[in-house]
Amino acid sequence: MMNFQHKKLAGGKWQKLSFIEQMANIGSEVERAIKWSKKNCEYSRQAFERVLELLDLTISDKNNLSRLKELVRLREILVDYFQFNNIYQSTDQKWQNYFYAFNYAARLGK
Repeated sequence: MMNFQHKKLAGGKWQKLSFIEQMANIGSEVERAIKWSKKNCEYSRQAFERVLELLDLTISDKNNLSRLKELVRLREILVDYFQFNNIYQSTDQKWQNYFYAFNYAARLGK
C-alpha cells in the first residue's frame, strides 16, 4: 500500500477537482521543486515526490481517460528532467510556461 502525503486527496477529494485544478496543483509542486533545487536538494526531492503523487492521482482519475497519453508522457518527461539525464532538454522556464496556463485558468475558475 502506498503511503500518500496527500491523504485527503488520495481518499477521493482529488477526483472532485477539475482537470485544470489538478494540473494547477501539480504545477505548484513543480514550481516548488524548481525553486528548492537551487537552495535545498532534499526539499526539492520532497516536492518532486509530491509532483509524482499528484500526477499519479490524476492519471488514475477515470475522468481523465481521454488525456491518459498526455499525462503519462508528462510524467515521463518530468522524471527525466528531475531525476535522469534530461534527454528531452526541458528547462525550468519551459515547465513554468507549461503550467502557467493551468494556474491562470484555475484562478479564473475555468
